[in-house]
Amino acid sequence: MRKALFVGINDYPHLNPLRGCVNDATQMSHTLARHAGGQPNFQARLLTTGEDEVDHDLLEARLQELFSGECDTALFYFAGHGHFDDSLEEGLLLPQNARSARDGIRFSDILTLARNASGIRDKILILDCCQAGAAGEARSLRGGDSQISEGLTIMSACRRPEAASENGPHGVFTSLLIQGLNGGASSVLGDVTPGGLYAFVDNALGAWEQRPVFKTNVSRFIALRENEPLVAREVLRKLPQWFPEPESIYALDPSFEPTAPEFDAANGDVFAQLQRCNRHSLIEPVDAEHMYFAAINGTGCRLTALGAYYRILALKEHF
Repeated sequence: MRKALFVGINDYPHLNPLRGCVNDATQMSHTLARHAGGQPNFQARLLTTGEDEVDHDLLEARLQELFSGECDTALFYFAGHGHFDDSLEEGLLLPQNARSARDGIRFSDILTLARNASGIRDKILILDCCQAGAAGEARSLRGGDSQISEGLTIMSACRRPEAASENGPHGVFTSLLIQGLNGGASSVLGDVTPGGLYAFVDNALGAWEQRPVFKTNVSRFIALRENEPLVAREVLRKLPQWFPEPESIYALDPSFEPTAPEFDAANGDVFAQLQRCNRHSLIEPVDAEHMYFAAINGTGCRLTALGAYYRILALKEHF
């Protein structure tokens, strides 16, 4: 069982208003509510200023509920104003009724809730707000502990000194997150893990843009969302059959190529599967630029480093 709280605050009566935060939280909620195939994913609770008065008390209460009880995963997503207070040496998330940058919920208090959530195996914080990189910094904060507890992952839109930018209807960070969750950050098996999602976002942002921050203390990555595998699992399970050793070469000849006079339908079926693996960098032709020429010229194909990795996973029956 997995649950998630999504918060988006555009309307700040006492601070500068924002534009894309409600859209961000709403779209993230819809994206993570189900896997790509329609199966239920996170049981989502959405708080936005379009529907609710997201004041300090309500946000604090919902956070306490999120990190209570027992479940496999609890995810908190926030889009709104964030602030680092130098006098407190503390980062804060600002609710709708904040009158100043100090009227927020401290990052350290959220980390304490996550640390004390002994009935929840994995805790994930995704923060699309200014100065969000302060979350989880090893500083001398109230309570004396800002360390990232076991099972906790934090993904932040930017480093502590930076602002989180908006671009059109979404924040820059969340726009990339949504692209990644919808398949851009998928593994060959279709899983989007926190590490894979961060790498997708990190690669998309240049040196002169906001720099996302990733902090984690986990012994394994979970899948935030499952998309369709790039290569079917039943095909991946054949890798050890086709390649008994990592260095093996699978021999090809013109009977594998549908346009050749010698074409054999059974070989053509295998060749189509090998070509699928080739398109996703698992297999490469031997002494040829394309798989077509490897068949016509009677050479073969072999595993790439990535293909050798998935061969091992198949041998270990990890999928």
